[in-house]
Amino acid sequence: MRAPIGDAWILSQDEPLLRAASGPAAPARLLPSGDTWFLLQGADRELLVPSEGQRRALWTSRVWPGALLVEGETVGTWRRAEHVLTIQPWRRLSRAQRDAVEAEAGSLPLPGINRPMDIRIANSFLDFGEF
Repeated sequence: MRAPIGDAWILSQDEPLLRAASGPAAPARLLPSGDTWFLLQGADRELLVPSEGQRRALWTSRVWPGALLVEGETVGTWRRAEHVLTIQPWRRLSRAQRDAVEAEAGSLPLPGINRPMDIRIANSFLDFGEF
């Protein structure tokens, strides 16, 4: 099989799944730090996040933030400290997308925290020099 970053191998029984049409992407997902969706190295990271500046924001030299997915696209990062969840989008989100992100954030289980989540979505975007 030929992949964007070179040759790849799959099991023959997995081929129908790879060739099948995908369903609609979730409106928003907050993937935790180290989720297998973005547990990548080298050129593989460029497939998921083409912008070098955005890759630096997602794959830091310290503890990685979580990844923000909107309609199947990686569009930012998030971090949580106690009941405060801070989202840093890399582009402007529509009202519907913001609502979906807030609904996803509000549904996160918070063991040991007995209050609603305080969700903060940054209004400014990190300057990556590519927008």
